[in-house]
Amino acid sequence: MSVDRQFQLVYLLLERGRMTAGELAEKLEVSPRTVLRDIDALSAAGVPVYTTQGAGGGVALMEGYVLDRAALTDGERQQLLTALAALPGQEGAAALTKLSALFGRQETGWLQVHLSRWGAPDEDDETFRQLKDAILDRHALKFLYASSKGQTTPRHVLPARLVYKGQAWYLQAFDLIQEDYRTFRLTRILPPIEDGEPFRRKLTPPDIEPEGDIPPLFRVEAKLRFSPAAAYRVYDEFGRESITALPDGSLLVDAVFPEDRWLYGYLLSFGPEVTVLSPDTLRKRLAELAKNIYKSHGET
Repeated sequence: MSVDRQFQLVYLLLERGRMTAGELAEKLEVSPRTVLRDIDALSAAGVPVYTTQGAGGGVALMEGYVLDRAALTDGERQQLLTALAALPGQEGAAALTKLSALFGRQETGWLQVHLSRWGAPDEDDETFRQLKDAILDRHALKFLYASSKGQTTPRHVLPARLVYKGQAWYLQAFDLIQEDYRTFRLTRILPPIEDGEPFRRKLTPPDIEPEGDIPPLFRVEAKLRFSPAAAYRVYDEFGRESITALPDGSLLVDAVFPEDRWLYGYLLSFGPEVTVLSPDTLRKRLAELAKNIYKSHGET
């Protein structure tokens, strides 16, 4: 029995007091027989869970039970509380307070997460909340998405999970239009987000970043030199093993990028603080784009 399902079963009983095996099976998406095996395993682990037969019967915990006695280690309890502390909004804070009391712990509030960008109060928090609710309640979503290819397209998806990678949050979902899993950056999901129909389909999205290198036909192995003024961004955005500090304070970076429009925009965002040393094709393309930018701005 997984620790996740064990926690869910115990918490459901703490929250609702008494449930039938059928109700627990529906919530946990397993068979009633699996629920009964889980109850036996919990009892063997020292959790005072019991079943009663007949009208008004079901599965319940002994009165006065607290979650600290569940078969969760100190480390697992701390991880759970830390994850709740990282959730935005009042729901995460309320759940953290309840579970801290149940675990018999007093949290110090050392972690606080705000998802909204500077100048966009609560906007990204609300998007995160909507997506989280859709994942937990298992209902489809419809929204417009601004892709890195410069297109804004309607999407109809079954949301699977939220992932934090690098410096951004992403939604992994099954795209009903493309009939495949897709990854969406949260800041490019344009409100309003429409709630769709409920679904029961089991979702198994792949890892957000496939194992191995970028395929050779779509990769650029670049050598870049950054001025000292860009050091803060270089250390923010590149692994230390790819950075070489030079005596004059500038930084050399060897990195592999996917070759698409995003790459050119990304490098241009450094302005004159970056010089492409190789390959020549990337340096020439960047020069052409900079020249076009000058034509549309410098001559007016």
